[in-house]
Amino acid sequence: MSAPNANAPNEGIVGQISNSVANAANYVSETIQGKSAEASKEGNKEQAKGNVPGNSSLTDRASGAMGAVSDKMEQSKHEGSASANKNSV
Repeated sequence: MSAPNANAPNEGIVGQISNSVANAANYVSETIQGKSAEASKEGNKEQAKGNVPGNSSLTDRASGAMGAVSDKMEQSKHEGSASANKNSV
């Protein structure tokens, strides 16, 4: 058995375990962030429909629509990262 490689500290059993733990933590983090973006998107969709009291002007509705689109993009990004981390565990 050879000595551990100082330039590649994540080789071997311990390295694999630490990578798996890091990937699992990243999966949980990305999943939570994706769910948060999804909740924000739904709130913005309601604002875009004019269903939020006090935020029913045309500008407020346009702002809600733009926020929903932005949140959907963020949600997709986090879901993709979570999936990649889940497959790496």
